[in-house]
Amino acid sequence: MNAPVNAPATVSARTPSAAADPGCRVLGLRERKKQRTRDALVDAAHTLFLNRGYGDTTIDEIAATVDVSQRTFFRYFANKEEVALAVMADAEDFFIARLRERPAEENPLQAMRAAITEAWRTLGDGRRTGAGSVTAALELFELIETTPTLLAAHLRRATEQEGVVARVLADREGLDPATDLRPRLLAAVFGAVVRISHLSWSTHTDGNDTGPDGMIELIERHFDQLGPALAGSWRS
Repeated sequence: MNAPVNAPATVSARTPSAAADPGCRVLGLRERKKQRTRDALVDAAHTLFLNRGYGDTTIDEIAATVDVSQRTFFRYFANKEEVALAVMADAEDFFIARLRERPAEENPLQAMRAAITEAWRTLGDGRRTGAGSVTAALELFELIETTPTLLAAHLRRATEQEGVVARVLADREGLDPATDLRPRLLAAVFGAVVRISHLSWSTHTDGNDTGPDGMIELIERHFDQLGPALAGSWRS
């Protein structure tokens, strides 16, 4: 019998994926074993959710696929939602890391645009497969949009992520986000552009635009329209 899906993890519920960040430190043997177990759980959950549906997949089945106990599952993830969104969470964390590294001379929008493009290109490297791959993230979009529970959880995380992006932008520009509205506003607009790009990709039918390159093209196209949409005349 499954434990409640909101059972607390006995260790930190978010163990960042080393696969998501090629620049991460070298892990020790124990850490590598833990990382392999986490990635295996994410891969198993991802495959089961896509093949059977989110609602029809249990935590017991995910754990059994990896040949671990339910207790082990809860050492890595607090609930089923968290393991389902782990692919996206890792990709978002990777983007934040890239944003922090952007050159100081770039304005905030340039830095975010370059960081998201770099993240997609790096995670879309053909050598990356499974939990750390961009393919897994692309496959997850439709599942999120068609599963109310996952969509609600994803939108909650997106709101939290906006706050993180706003703080990074404020730090870059030497601003106080509590009194200067620009970092939060730009983070919200950026999040909307990315989500619209994701939605456009998931409903796109042209096979030539699928995969990471197609997503990058869509993101670039939406960013190109951001300035005219906000400040240009729509009737010209």
